[in-house]
Amino acid sequence: MDELANILKGRQPTQPPEIAAIKNYVLEHFKSQVAVAIRNNEIIITAPSASLANSLRLNSEDIAEVCGLSRRLIFRIG
Repeated sequence: MDELANILKGRQPTQPPEIAAIKNYVLEHFKSQVAVAIRNNEIIITAPSASLANSLRLNSEDIAEVCGLSRRLIFRIG
């Protein structure tokens, strides 16, 4: 029987479509990278600067609509 490490070695991790959509939105509109995490009913977006986090917060309705999100958005600076 194959060991778990051998089975998982060739596997490419996939991210949920919400994460990819948010990262693409930020990259297209703000030319920046963000970290995105999903918890129960929340999507946490961590921006590298306060100005980007505030810009994203102001555009949160547009982000939710374009990316097809139903969870609450939380913005953090990090």
